[in-house]
Amino acid sequence: MAKYHEFSEDRVAAAIEAARSYYAEIGTYQEGGRIDPNDDGHMNIAAECIQVTVDNGKVCLKLPVLGNTVCLPIPSFIPNGTAAEACLSICFTGPFPTGVTVTISVLGKVIITKSFGKC
Repeated sequence: MAKYHEFSEDRVAAAIEAARSYYAEIGTYQEGGRIDPNDDGHMNIAAECIQVTVDNGKVCLKLPVLGNTVCLPIPSFIPNGTAAEACLSICFTGPFPTGVTVTISVLGKVIITKSFGKC
C-alpha cells in the first residue's frame, strides 16, 4: 500500500488567510470595492514544501483544499527510495481557493508539476 505524505494544515490555513487578506485589503470583493481591469482575480500562493520519498516509481500525497489523494509518476531514472521535495501552492480565484499545484523536485531539479482543480 502506498504511503501518502501530508502537508501541514496550519501552513495551508496560513496561505489561505494570506490570499484572503490580500483581497480584503484591495477591496475587490467588498461592496463598493474597486475593480482593477489588469487583475483577473487569479492567484497562486505557496503553502509548504515537505520531504517525500519515491516509492514504486511514484510520490503519493494527500491534497488539502480538494480533500483527495494522488500518486504522481516519477521517471524511472529516479530510483525508488530517493529523497525528494514536494511543494504545494494553492490556486485562488479572488479570495476563494479553487485548486492546488504540486511540484516534485529531486536534487533541486523539478521532475513534475501538476495542478488539480482550477488553477
